[in-house]
Amino acid sequence: MNTEILGVALQIILVVIMAYPLGKYIATVYRGDRCWSDFMKPVERFIYRLCGIDPKEEMNWKQFLKSLLTLNAFWLVWGMLLLVLQGWLPLNPDGNRAQTAVQAFNTAVSFMVNCNLQHYSGESGLTYFTQLFVIMLFQFVAAATGMAAMAGVMKSIATKTTKTIGNFWNFLVLSCTRVLLPLSLIVGFILILQGTPMTFEGKMKITTLEGHEQLVSQGPAAAIIPIKQLGTNGGGFFGANSAHPLENPSYLTNIVECCAILLVPMAMIFALGFYTKRKKLAYSIFTVMFFAFIVGVGISVHQEMRGNPRITAMGISQTGGAMEGKEVRFGAGATALWGVATTCTSNGSVNGMHDSMMPLSGLVQMLNMQTNTWFSGVGVGWMNYYTFIIIAVFISGLMVGRTPEFLGKKIEAREMKIATFVALLHPFIILVGTALSCYLIAHHPGYVSSEGGWLANPGFHGLSEQFYEFTSSAANNGSGFEGLNDNTHFWNYATAWVLMLGRFIPIVGQVAIAGLLAEKKFIPEGTGTLKTDTMTFGIMTFAVIMIIAALSFFPVHALSTVAEHFGL
Repeated sequence: MNTEILGVALQIILVVIMAYPLGKYIATVYRGDRCWSDFMKPVERFIYRLCGIDPKEEMNWKQFLKSLLTLNAFWLVWGMLLLVLQGWLPLNPDGNRAQTAVQAFNTAVSFMVNCNLQHYSGESGLTYFTQLFVIMLFQFVAAATGMAAMAGVMKSIATKTTKTIGNFWNFLVLSCTRVLLPLSLIVGFILILQGTPMTFEGKMKITTLEGHEQLVSQGPAAAIIPIKQLGTNGGGFFGANSAHPLENPSYLTNIVECCAILLVPMAMIFALGFYTKRKKLAYSIFTVMFFAFIVGVGISVHQEMRGNPRITAMGISQTGGAMEGKEVRFGAGATALWGVATTCTSNGSVNGMHDSMMPLSGLVQMLNMQTNTWFSGVGVGWMNYYTFIIIAVFISGLMVGRTPEFLGKKIEAREMKIATFVALLHPFIILVGTALSCYLIAHHPGYVSSEGGWLANPGFHGLSEQFYEFTSSAANNGSGFEGLNDNTHFWNYATAWVLMLGRFIPIVGQVAIAGLLAEKKFIPEGTGTLKTDTMTFGIMTFAVIMIIAALSFFPVHALSTVAEHFGL
């Protein structure tokens, strides 16, 4: 077997093996059972006392959401203030300037919603102070917010009838202290041993092999990179993200970081089964997600490793595959795997340039974000899938002539209206945003040129670049087709609103559905009950996702990625 393909296969097997026990551990933590990490309790009690929180106080779904939104609003203001003042704050040895208000708004929103879309280059656009007290802080808080929301939904499912879904603050703190922090320390130590910098010194002057002097940016990168991967955040400490040799120095660190991207999202699916004591349901959901992931990996690895047909037609050998925009130390196969992993999980970090990948690889990456249900972000990935489960249950109930039920609770008009709105919002904001940018380019070229121009590539690929930017924003992903000049008033404001709509409205809707169902009377399963933990229902859910989420985007793909593919 080709060693690159073997490396891809082994990485996938490794992360699945690690995700299962981690999922069991996460369920134990959220249930409050005794476990090895109980030594963190004094730290947690100190946090609760400092913040005036009673972790045992139960919340209904409205109180839960109020706490979630209040926290995010506070940190959004915090982030904007520090970013516009960073030029005068400490830990700025390279003398980086403050961000403009427009850019700070986009940056703060992006990292607060777990997207990490970057309209700046990390080593020049931020200081060490804001890297730590905005970026790294938000990467913990945003990831823990999604995990806490899923914990509340799991609690509502596990209890037959209840008016409360747990305590948001308790789930948030546990997510940080018991899951994200320990895993980040392990990954961080590995990165330091492999050469990732962990220093507060400024740029380092080196002499190149040609004898020229060059300044190389460094900083506390090893502290930030682990949580960017584990929390499906994805923002790069350096502008080139994990393609940068100091963020991702070796093939070993590439394996560690790629596994870190997938680990917690996969584990959260297993945690669902352990927490609710419905392991068959979790296995069914995991199988559907994993199938979609493997298909995407297969297509992308094949496309990248076979090379560009136009270059082949010129008689030029491509033994390494389509290597434009890729790092030689990783190869085409590992880069293709990363591209699928990072878009399946709403991570957004890159170890190669997605803009340079083959058109069908770009199609797979965008479809991963457009369905936004294959593992996706920590916590919220399963919650997006949960929306489609509600729709699939309702449709299946209509098909067999029975009242739709999910885990002993009737699905009625109110839940269906919320689920439908959430499901249709995602394609709506992506397609409207893309249409607006195309309209401005076609009918207001003066405005576009006054902002420095937007597109480096015209035609099919130019449409893909705009399409990808709004897709990435709506899916809380953050990666991009970097032929786009995105640090402009239009892109900063437009993507910021898409970021907020794509993050908070689905969370509100999904938690509301969980809360409403939790309050309903539990109906024991009978012989006529629709089983939702079978592969038959899994296939039904997959079909609903493809019809509602994926097909909405195919007309635009026909004019962008598909057209570009056939143009080769």
